Amino acid sequence: MKEIATENFQRICEAYEILCDQNKRQIYDIYGMEGLTSGLELGPKLNKVEEIKEELERLRRQKEQEKVLAHVQPSGSILANLSWPQFLEGDGIMRGMAMASEVHSKMSKHNAISLGGNLAVNGNSGGGAASVVLRHQMSSVSSVEFMGSLGLRALIGIQTSRQLSLHSTATMGFAMSLRDGSINLSNTWTRQLSETTNGNIELILGPESSIGVGWQKKEQKSAASGEIKIGTGSFGAVGHYTHRFSSKSHGRIAGRVGSSGLELEVGGGRKISNFTTIRMLYTIGLQGIFWKFELHRGGQKLIVPILLSNHLNPVFASGALVIPASLYFTLKKFIFKPYYLRREKQKFLENLEKTRDQVREARAAAEKAQQLLQNVANRKRNKQLEMGGLVVTKAVYGNRKALTTRNRPEENVDEVASQIIDVTLPLNFLIDESGQLKLHDGVKKSGIMGFCDPCPGEPKQLYVEYTYGGNKYEAIVDDYEEFIMPQERHKI
Repeated sequence: MKEIATENFQRICEAYEILCDQNKRQIYDIYGMEGLTSGLELGPKLNKVEEIKEELERLRRQKEQEKVLAHVQPSGSILANLSWPQFLEGDGIMRGMAMASEVHSKMSKHNAISLGGNLAVNGNSGGGAASVVLRHQMSSVSSVEFMGSLGLRALIGIQTSRQLSLHSTATMGFAMSLRDGSINLSNTWTRQLSETTNGNIELILGPESSIGVGWQKKEQKSAASGEIKIGTGSFGAVGHYTHRFSSKSHGRIAGRVGSSGLELEVGGGRKISNFTTIRMLYTIGLQGIFWKFELHRGGQKLIVPILLSNHLNPVFASGALVIPASLYFTLKKFIFKPYYLRREKQKFLENLEKTRDQVREARAAAEKAQQLLQNVANRKRNKQLEMGGLVVTKAVYGNRKALTTRNRPEENVDEVASQIIDVTLPLNFLIDESGQLKLHDGVKKSGIMGFCDPCPGEPKQLYVEYTYGGNKYEAIVDDYEEFIMPQERHKI
C-alpha cells in the first residue's frame, strides 16, 4: 500500500494547493487540469470569469507564437579586425571585416532546412558565399543532408549519418567543387568513450587529403577537447580547456601548433544575463599579440580581435596580458557586478509586488492548515520527547537567499528574509509511528499541508534543526529533493 498511499497523498496535496488558490480554482473550473499543467499563469488577480478567459486565451496565443518561433532558429556573427600598429602608421585602424548569418527552420517532423550566407572584406579585396542545407531524418538512427553553395566555395554535396550502436555513430560525405570539378570524400566515426567523453576519427580524401583524431570531454564544471590532424600539405594540433568558476563565470586556455603557426590563448568570460555572455581573451603567436573581445547574445556573436604588435617582445607581451586582466576585474567590480545586483534587486522587488496578494492569501491558508494540525502535531512531539526520538525544533521554508549566507546581496537581506515560512509544526505532524520522516523526491514542498509558497518564482529550500537520541542535527534541502530524518550525516 506504500506506493499507492504516496501517490494519493501527492494527488491530495496537488488538489489542496489548487482548491485553496482562488485563481487556480477558477482556471480549473473553466479549463480543467490542462489549463494548469500547460504552464499558463495569471499575473494580476482577476475577479470575473470573462477576464480570466480573456487572459488565458492571450497567454495561450503567446505560447503558440513562442512555439512557432522555436521552429526558426537564426544565428549570426560579426567579426571586426582592428590593428593598432596600422593605426599608428596612419592607414586606419580597420584591417578587415566579416559577417555570417544562418537561419535553421524545421519544415516538418522529419525535414529541416538551413539557409546561410557570409561576406568578408580584407584590405582591398573581398568576397562572399551563400549556402543551403536540406536535412531529412530517414529513421530514428539515420539521416541524410543535401547541401549546395555559391560564391568563393561553390560546391554541391551529400552527407549521410547513421547511429551504428548505442555509443557509435558514422558519417559519410561526398562533395564536388563547381569551380574545378574536384571531389572530396569524407568519413567520420564518433564513439562515446565514457559518460562525459567522446572520441572521433576523420578521414578526408581529395585535393587536400588528411586524417584527424580528436576527443571531447565535458563535465559539470569543466570542458576540454583536442585534435591532431595530418594532411598532405599540412599538419597541426589544437586543444582547449574551459573551467567554470561559477554558474556565471569561466576561464579558458587554448593552444594551436602546426605548419600554419604557433598560438596560445588565455582568457575568460562572464554571463551577465540569461542570454548575454562577454569574453576577454589574450592571444600570442607568430602572427603577433592580440586582444580579443567577444559578445554573445542568443545565437548572435560580435567578435573584435585587436592586433597590438607584430613583434613578440617579452616585455610588451607581459604588459598586454596584465592590462586586460586588470581591466576585466575593474569592469567586473565597478560596472558588471553593480549592474547585475541592481537588476536582480529590481526583478526581486517587481516579483515581490506582483505576488504580494497571492502570498498573503497562501500564508493565511497555511496558518489555518497548521491550526488543524496543531493538536496531533503536539501529541506526536510530546510522545517523541518522552522516548528520546525525533523532534523538529526549528524548520523554515522559503527563499534560498534567506536560508544561506553565501552569495547573498546585502541590499536584499530584509526583503528576502520576509520570504520564508515557519513549518516546524507540519514537519512534527508528518513524523510516522516509527519515529521517522520522509519527504519524497520530485514533490514540491509548498504542496505539503501547512506549507505555502512564500516567494513564487524564486528558488526555495527547506532548513531543519532537530534532535534525536539526545543529539542535535541540522539539514538543508532543495525544494524537490528527497529528505529523510534522522540521518547520521545531519549530526552537528
